[in-house]
Amino acid sequence: MGIRRMRRVRLIVEYDGTGYSGWQRQINAVSVQQRLEEAIARLTGQVVSVVGSSRTDAGVHALGLNVHFDTDSPVPDEKFSYALNTMLPPDIRVRASMAAPEGFHARFGATGKVYRYLIYNFPHAGALNRNTHWHVMLPLDVAAMRREAALMVGEHDFKAFAASGSIVKDTVRTIYRCQVDARGHEVRVMVYGNGFLYNMVRILAGTLVGVGEGKLAEGAIRRAIESGDRLALGMTAPAHGLTLMRVFYGDGDAAGDYFEQWI
Repeated sequence: MGIRRMRRVRLIVEYDGTGYSGWQRQINAVSVQQRLEEAIARLTGQVVSVVGSSRTDAGVHALGLNVHFDTDSPVPDEKFSYALNTMLPPDIRVRASMAAPEGFHARFGATGKVYRYLIYNFPHAGALNRNTHWHVMLPLDVAAMRREAALMVGEHDFKAFAASGSIVKDTVRTIYRCQVDARGHEVRVMVYGNGFLYNMVRILAGTLVGVGEGKLAEGAIRRAIESGDRLALGMTAPAHGLTLMRVFYGDGDAAGDYFEQWI
């Protein structure tokens, strides 16, 4: 029998976060990471630790979260997705599996992320979208929300967008795109940046809704960036409207095309 060598496998994972405590393992709650590690252990017979590109909160969804893990399993890289999907619960799916490039790290190698936030703007809450959209009953001024979203673009100190209790020291981030689109009763916020603070996109969504409802004066984002004052912004929007759409690794040119397909 030949010697099996350790290698790094990359997965792209989709999940409905409704029934989970978030991505990261926790002692007294079920997480997406736990379920994925359990499936890999069943498949390979090895206890592995998977590293994710993002630590999504309870209720947050993902379409393109990246993970990596190291293994010497004889399972071919591209077959992991097929095998794992027979072992995972139906609200978690591996969209693709592949050999990780040399030096690949799912978290520290990420150069950009795209998030989407969905709002259902209608007097009555929906039944089918209750786990994916924030229900906002008051009419929204989408044009005002678009103008406000444009204020996010650029390199700024987003200290005001960090949730209370955040311990991160560097709060400077670059936002490349931030747009608001409306189709029927659905309002969609798309944002692409090189990194995000804890709850940053949810605070953004809550601020945009505040402006759209007329409860916040336009320019709230500019004022908050200048002052660093969290109180200048709107509420933290509910987690279930948020989806991590895609993570980029040095392929920024592809990000623009990807962003456009959702706008």
